Amino acid sequence: MLAARPYRDRFRRALGVGRGQRLVLLNSTWSPQSLLGDGDNDGDDTLPALLPRLTSELPADEYRVAAVLHPNIWHGHGPGQIRAWLDRARRSGLALIDPLEDWRQALVAADLVIGDHGSVTYYAAALGTPVLLGAAPLDGLDPDAPIADFIRTAPKLDARSPLRGQVDALIEDHTPQPGPMRFTSSVPGESAARLRRAFYELMGAPEPPRPALLVPLPLPTPEPAPRTAPLWVLTRLLDGPEVVMTRYADPAREPAEAAGDAHLAAHEDTRDPVQLDLADVVFRDGSPDDPRLGPPGRWTAEVLARHPHCALAAYVTGPGSCVVRTRDGALLGLTAGADADADPAAYASAVHAWLAAGRTRAALLANGLTVRTGSTAHHVVVTAEVDDAVPGDGTRQAPPATPAADRSTAHADGADAPRAGRRSPRTGS
Repeated sequence: MLAARPYRDRFRRALGVGRGQRLVLLNSTWSPQSLLGDGDNDGDDTLPALLPRLTSELPADEYRVAAVLHPNIWHGHGPGQIRAWLDRARRSGLALIDPLEDWRQALVAADLVIGDHGSVTYYAAALGTPVLLGAAPLDGLDPDAPIADFIRTAPKLDARSPLRGQVDALIEDHTPQPGPMRFTSSVPGESAARLRRAFYELMGAPEPPRPALLVPLPLPTPEPAPRTAPLWVLTRLLDGPEVVMTRYADPAREPAEAAGDAHLAAHEDTRDPVQLDLADVVFRDGSPDDPRLGPPGRWTAEVLARHPHCALAAYVTGPGSCVVRTRDGALLGLTAGADADADPAAYASAVHAWLAAGRTRAALLANGLTVRTGSTAHHVVVTAEVDDAVPGDGTRQAPPATPAADRSTAHADGADAPRAGRRSPRTGS
């Protein structure tokens, strides 16, 4: 892991961590007292309860959440059960890390680890990474062992308090403990040569003359986790073509720091189809030439026809691009500029916020749009697209915008028509 540190940025990109994002890694060993265990056998499993809170309380574009579970957890419960336990969090963006091949790369890439008394958490501390203990059992540990001292002194997670403040405070104020590094290795960087020498001495065989070399850590391949949970989107327009945005995946309640106009963005594959009727923005991802969906222009027209209170439909065509159709029928291409690496669905929500505030499409085409997530700015180029949903080919066309009077009636009836300034949209999974 020490040898792999120069490749940290590559590991972060491979794990889907963008500019300005923080990677929060959860780790559990295998025992009833672990992060995934039930503690006193009261059925109160810490990790399954904690994960949905992390993915909903931490803004989706400012944090990436991933989990490394001990191989024996996968073996003992089975992959199907593990994925079922973590399903809601995965639909909110949680990435599962291979516990055999990729856990070391994830540790190198992490900004913070929430863990327990297992060795992976201890290795994180040895690397100097901030660690919050979600489970801190001392039973069964030798009180004189280094791990016991670490468990006694490391910061503890307060599961009853808001999580973002705890995460940010530890990252920003962290001072690495010297003990874990000192007790993990007294000769950092020399393990390969020393271990090989010891092994050959035990075998009574001559050691090869060539250097002892380590296999480099490969780029990690996390299990894909499409974010299909509804997104509560907060926006503020600044002077110039700039939108400040904060997105929360499936929040249970309005975040304390919530400010700005709000709208609901729903993935077409959301588990709750009611969310599609409430959403201001409906989006999905796929290849632009996927015959099952049709070209992006056709799909967006069908979505707007199917959901009359949706203001904008977005087809994400790649990691830096999407095609959107507005309620008035305009088809626009959104392409990430240099260094922009946010979720293209965020760009679509920014366009919706811009237009809902009464700003013009012409300004978007002329100047593009800057989307600010946290402290990171992403410039988006906006272009007019050739419309491939032409009348006469059997494609349903998007109906004209709902008149204002009809929108008021729709809201009175419980439907959620697209408009600026809406607060606290109802979300579900």
